[in-house]
Amino acid sequence: MTPSGEAAVVGGGIGGLAAALALHRAGWGVRVFERAPQITEIGAGLSLWPNAIRALAALGLADEVLGLGAVEAQGGIRDRWGRWLSRSSAAEISRAYGYPMVVVHRADLVRLLRDALPDGVLQLGTEVDDVPAAPLVVAADGATSTLRRRLLPGYEPRYAGYTAWRMITAYDAPADGAVTWGRGERFGFAPMTGGRFYCFATATVPAGGRSPDGEYAELLRRFGDWPEPIPALLAATGPEAVLRHDITDLPDLPSFVSGRVAYLGDAAHAMTPNLGQGACQALEDAVTLARCVTAAEDVPTALARYDGLRRRRTQMIVRRSRRLGQVGQLASPAGVLGRNLVARLIPPALTLRGLAPVLRWDV
Repeated sequence: MTPSGEAAVVGGGIGGLAAALALHRAGWGVRVFERAPQITEIGAGLSLWPNAIRALAALGLADEVLGLGAVEAQGGIRDRWGRWLSRSSAAEISRAYGYPMVVVHRADLVRLLRDALPDGVLQLGTEVDDVPAAPLVVAADGATSTLRRRLLPGYEPRYAGYTAWRMITAYDAPADGAVTWGRGERFGFAPMTGGRFYCFATATVPAGGRSPDGEYAELLRRFGDWPEPIPALLAATGPEAVLRHDITDLPDLPSFVSGRVAYLGDAAHAMTPNLGQGACQALEDAVTLARCVTAAEDVPTALARYDGLRRRRTQMIVRRSRRLGQVGQLASPAGVLGRNLVARLIPPALTLRGLAPVLRWDV
């Protein structure tokens, strides 16, 4: 398609910036409208799986990201007493899917995408409450997307039944990454660069809750006596570093397109973090949209193709991630016993093959 005017991208997060970069490199003029007055360092870690690295390779950024993040040499799932239920390794993931899984700071990835764009593309402090005047509009404004609510009302984030705490801690000691399953609670950690670990915890609690004496104190109460290195990670965490968010996802949208507007990332398919695919799917969206625009004769044709390529896949991953979270949050003694037994009996190679529908994606 011959470039026609500008594409307007609403939202300057990972998905919006990646879409802007992909469209820019496809020959489009692009503006990104971000309501925040500045890009801050606040954020947590995120996992970039092989499918996301392929999307970043399409943007010419794979090598930079691989150098920016940390590869988790070993990982897996433990029970409440620290016994391994399943194991995985970066080498096995790389052999099966071409790239390892890399853990990066969200702010670092945002900065990398932002710096790859020409000056003046990103317009900070710009609130958008109606569809911009542009031949192509990308709604990348998050799970509570203003544009989606205006154009496709009735689809709101739904509470998954548990809340999460996220933090980055300065813990400079060797430890394999792991997710530890308890009863209605989980605690996960993964090494990052610079002597840091990304940690997260979950608990099945009512939505909207807050701890009266602070979220760090809540973590100590819930997880302070869990198996090492969890107590050591908490001891190395500053109370101000703890972020708390209710976990939500979106019900299936009937379309990822409204007229000349394409929904992208969380605006289209916000998902629980259990598969580590939120940012990965936004990156896939971005490069797919740009390829569709390049290949089609007009915007409507391009957007119809984008919807056809992205909606079924991402909604499958939303459902799969939600089910995995329900398994991880099991609380009844019988349910926990059965879950842990099944996890211990499944061969690691079978678990790895089971990820193929998610990870075997290419542009």
